[in-house]
Amino acid sequence: MINLAALAVFLGLTVPQTDALMATHVSDADIATVANAAAEDSVTDDSIRLVDAGGYNVGIGIVQRPATNRASAIQHHALTEVYRVIAGAGTLVTGGTLIDSRELAADSQTVKVLTGPSDVGQGVDGGNARRIATGDMVIIPAGVPHGFTEIEEDIAYLVVRVDPQQLLQLK
Repeated sequence: MINLAALAVFLGLTVPQTDALMATHVSDADIATVANAAAEDSVTDDSIRLVDAGGYNVGIGIVQRPATNRASAIQHHALTEVYRVIAGAGTLVTGGTLIDSRELAADSQTVKVLTGPSDVGQGVDGGNARRIATGDMVIIPAGVPHGFTEIEEDIAYLVVRVDPQQLLQLK
């Protein structure tokens, strides 16, 4: 179980102490329900919860990607992500620059619910490649291009999204 307050401190965020704030519990059953509803052989990115954590929003979701050797990448302008791989393995590239970058439409559901303002591309040029697998965690600060160049076997990972500008819709 991820302790959001500890994660916020780890990421250098302050956690205001007010009576209005409440802890948010995301159970294993909540995660399994969302994971099991995902379509096979397609990329799914589903938000489980997104809450106001006292001056910034924090969300938990699950991303599932089928095995592939086709590269893709994204760069979030304001959103930090933390991944914890729960199944599978692949090569994740971070840093560098997006290849053939284009901006996601500001009014798209993806931008409003999942990513905030972001650019996508055909991959990352000049980044750092590393194999990630079950149990691994990765912290991707806002502004860092990232994407998979190869997914050896279907991969699923929990994603914690830290939204300091409160751009994403609460859930």
